[in-house]
Amino acid sequence: MTLSQSSKITRDPLSDVLDVLGARVTRRTRIAAAGRWALAFPAIDRLKFVALLRGSHWMLVPGLPPQRLSEGDVCLIGRTAYTVASDLDVTPIDGQSLYDGPGCDVARIGGDDTIGIGGTVTFAAADADFLLDMLPAFMIVPRSSPGSCAIATVLALIGNEIERDMMGGEIVSARLADVLVVEAIRACAGSAGQTGMGWLGALSDARLGRALRAIHQDVAQPWTVARLAGVAGMSRAAFSAEFTRRVGRPPLAYVRTWRLTIARAALIRGDTTIAHVANEVGYTSQSAFAHAFRQAFGSPPKTSTRS
Repeated sequence: MTLSQSSKITRDPLSDVLDVLGARVTRRTRIAAAGRWALAFPAIDRLKFVALLRGSHWMLVPGLPPQRLSEGDVCLIGRTAYTVASDLDVTPIDGQSLYDGPGCDVARIGGDDTIGIGGTVTFAAADADFLLDMLPAFMIVPRSSPGSCAIATVLALIGNEIERDMMGGEIVSARLADVLVVEAIRACAGSAGQTGMGWLGALSDARLGRALRAIHQDVAQPWTVARLAGVAGMSRAAFSAEFTRRVGRPPLAYVRTWRLTIARAALIRGDTTIAHVANEVGYTSQSAFAHAFRQAFGSPPKTSTRS
């Protein structure tokens, strides 16, 4: 028997962010509809997915042209209001009211020519801003896109769970919804046309992706722009400009924000001390950590700890 030393599992940025923020699909909804209908939903601080299991409908998002969603398509919705409609000329009603109250997770409108599912992604930490600020307000993954094979499999499994209605179905459906969100984000990250200058596009970029993976692999490192540029294989000036353009903030501002996001999530969980978490995210001085924390969140670290 030949043995070799085990290696450390590489932590990718998307897994890191979703894990630290405690991202979970905490509510799943369904719509079955036929005829002419339109439902409007307000903008709130959350990430949501909408996917079609049967039929088609329109997605209307302010500032964007109408998007036709068909069977097998999935979209991710950030901080924006949106309308789901059978036809573009139908005046929408308040869709939120159909799902208000416990147990109100399925809306039925006239039939089942169109069947769609939705899910709300919530965050255990108080740091959803870190992710939501870097994601486009609306992203669509057509069934024909290169990254849709896994999505089609997950949607088929979700549809099967709905049809079977067996014991344990809620748990299985919840886990599948989590997987669906990650697969949709992956697919969006691989589509440069959709992500544009965003964080997802930077993750898929060969050079910027290396720098982002290095940051998330060891955030406590004393990172400098020069060191990160070296990881990316770029000049310092070119790296700084491209990182800022694509991610939306300068490299060291990204490092600082992510360090403090990790720190606040840890303090909220209550399983560590301020001194320990400061050291874990790369602050050698507790006073420097407290100052940075206060600047970022408007309150000292102790206010985030559990009593």
